[in-house]
Amino acid sequence: MLSKFPCLRQDFLASIVVFLVAVPLCVGVAVASGVPAEVGLVTGIVGGLVTGLMPGSSLQVSGPAAGLTVLVFEAVSEFGVATLGVIVLIAGLLQLAMGFLGIGRWFRAISVSVVEGMLCGIGLVIIAGQLYAAAGLKAPETGIGKIVGLPGAFADALGSTRALASLAIGAGTIAVIVLWKKIPRGAQAVPGALAAVILTTAASLAFSLPVATVQVEGLLGVIQPPGAEAFGELLSPAIWGTIVAFALIASAESLFSAAAVDRLHDGPRTEYDKEMIAQGTGNTVCGLLGALPMTAVIVRSSANVRAGARTKASRVLHGVWLLLFAALLPSALALIPLPALAGILVHAGWKLIPFRAVAALWRGHRGEALILVVTAVAIVAVNMFEGVLIGLALSVVKTAWEASHVRLEVVDKGAGPIQVYPSGNATFLRLPRILDTLESLPQDRPVVLDLSGLHHLDHACRTALEDWAERHSAAGTEPVRLTERAQAPSADSGTPVAPV
Repeated sequence: MLSKFPCLRQDFLASIVVFLVAVPLCVGVAVASGVPAEVGLVTGIVGGLVTGLMPGSSLQVSGPAAGLTVLVFEAVSEFGVATLGVIVLIAGLLQLAMGFLGIGRWFRAISVSVVEGMLCGIGLVIIAGQLYAAAGLKAPETGIGKIVGLPGAFADALGSTRALASLAIGAGTIAVIVLWKKIPRGAQAVPGALAAVILTTAASLAFSLPVATVQVEGLLGVIQPPGAEAFGELLSPAIWGTIVAFALIASAESLFSAAAVDRLHDGPRTEYDKEMIAQGTGNTVCGLLGALPMTAVIVRSSANVRAGARTKASRVLHGVWLLLFAALLPSALALIPLPALAGILVHAGWKLIPFRAVAALWRGHRGEALILVVTAVAIVAVNMFEGVLIGLALSVVKTAWEASHVRLEVVDKGAGPIQVYPSGNATFLRLPRILDTLESLPQDRPVVLDLSGLHHLDHACRTALEDWAERHSAAGTEPVRLTERAQAPSADSGTPVAPV
């Protein structure tokens, strides 16, 4: 058997590691999304058994992701749990369409700053929301409300023994996850998040702490295919914005994860359109089961690579272990304190904030850093979908502005005509400053405007230059001469004007 599957041992061991990483994250993401804990496990199972079998990226692992928690919670709050399956189903079909149409590879063209800003905004909202959950309090609905209300929430928690016990469990969870990397490497075979859940659960039981625990409904009880009433919600225009947001954000997160995973190993590279089809298939199945949406998850994927996985068998086997756990040991979930899951997600949200990326961009590309920050702030202040759209719009505007860079070189030898040599791309975006420079030229001297150095001259700019040429010269002065054939000046033939 080993001759037929030469990498079975490595893949088997890797699948155990990924399974142990996935369990607390699947459950935590589900609870934070406002759905039963087992729903997260269903998505993890589909990510392993369905998406895991398909071509695309061989080593990345799919399942419920912290990056979609905010969007899912908003969708559940607005449309209800029963409609979530329809949203995920249609989003999956959209992903399938994009994959078959070859759009998957185009997601690589999305500005990294927008994606980092999206993750940063999501991380901030997750942290703020889960701090309330860690204290056993109800969080405000808006991102701004969550952040502004934190001081008052902590003041309330200080006066409640139950809230303080809950906060202690949440803080202990975060401490274990952070400090787990400091222990001997052999003990790190158990992932930090799982160790934190086990230890805080044991502490909660040993000291009989008054903290809320996970509500268990059973695996079959949470599988609820969407009914006719849920499909009727598709007649509402409001739901389509959520569906498109699910499809686009899940696709972007998955494909950016694939690019990151490719840098971690030397195996086959990701085929982006096939990976889009795999993700779409998985989300279609999740929608039919009424489960959470899935994306490729960098935490599980990197754990898979580091654990020595060689083929897709590791991620398929991790789905098998999730299925067996959900079917045979559901009562174990009922012991997990909710603030422990909140602590896991606070740590996950912190990891989403790209502190190093912001610092690096600020040193070398401040425009990109601004896009990242504005995207994050917009997601916190407005919502996920509109925040991402604002970031994309800023990215397009910045690109257009940079693409319209033009330089004017004015050569005045004191006698004869003044020569003006624009170079670069003359578009309407730079037109005001171009005209300011030209209108500052003396009107009693002949002017030659040589357009040969321009790579692009749009209609608005050409029309404005021709109008300026007609009206610029004073009476009795030779009119401005436009030419597109003259040679550009040498470096020492005149005085350059700053770029406009």
